[in-house]
This record gives sequence, structure tokens and C-alpha cells, in this order.
Amino acid sequence: PKSSMMKGFPFGALTAYIFGVHCVEVEVDSGTGEVKILRAAAAHDVGRAINPQIVEGQIQGGFAQGVGYALFEAMELDNGMVTNPNFIHYRLPSTKDIPAVVPIIVESIEETGPFGAKGVGEPGLVGTAPAIANAIADAIGVRLKELPMTPERVLAALRERGRG
Repeated sequence: PKSSMMKGFPFGALTAYIFGVHCVEVEVDSGTGEVKILRAAAAHDVGRAINPQIVEGQIQGGFAQGVGYALFEAMELDNGMVTNPNFIHYRLPSTKDIPAVVPIIVESIEETGPFGAKGVGEPGLVGTAPAIANAIADAIGVRLKELPMTPERVLAALRERGRG
């Protein structure tokens, strides 16, 4: 679809349709429920890639954030109080949790974007969790529908599959 300017905003908000796809291969330990991402690729239509290295970094950084969202990050509450308020207890992905992501830049000139570019900050994050969920479903034969997909939730899904 063609992008358009939205009326009623002080400077005219832009709508630029951004398309992307993520592919992920995982290994699931059926004894512990641990998910290891073996490899990943992400392709995004970014309009014109004015600085391709920055675009690749945005795709990779978004993927890294998506890994946290998909597998680790959860605010835990007890009677309305946060029980994991620091980075010791709030689990973030580390470099060992994130594979080298193959970023694929797809260019199409966006008429309303600056120099033909589209936004690239958030799209790298958006497709990560669904791609990981699909890879886990492919690996263990059961679909997890709640994030984060922790080892405990993977084991519960495997037990449920065994009962079915």
C-alpha cells in the first residue's frame, strides 16, 4: 500500500508500511526446557538504507530485544510489589543467548520518508518472538502461547503434550 500523510497532526504524521520476516532455528532440551537459538536471519524492507551498517545494527539490536521479550523478561509481582526490581533478578539476554543474526536489507523507495527511508528501529523487535515461538513449536510439537517462553513453560507444554 502507498504511504500517506495523516491529517490533524501539527506536522503531519507519516504512515509508512514496513514489511519484515524473521527465521529462527532453535534447540530445545526436553529435560530442562531450555531453549537455545542456533541461528537466525531477519529481512526488512527499510525503504532506502541511507547507512546500511546502522540499518543492520538496528535489525540485530531489535532481534536481541525480541529474544529478551520472547524467552526471559518478566516483571514478577507479589501483592502488587515487584519482586525482581534489579538486573540480578530481572533476566535479560546476554551475548551467549543471542546468535549472530543475519540481517537482510530489502530496499524500496518510500516517497514520504526522508531521502526515501522508512523507520527501522522497532521492526527488528516485532517479528522475533513469533519466529522463536514457531521454531519451538516445530521442535517440540506443541505451541506456547504465553511470553516469556521460560524453561518452566516449555516443560509444562511438554507434559501437557504427553497427556494428550
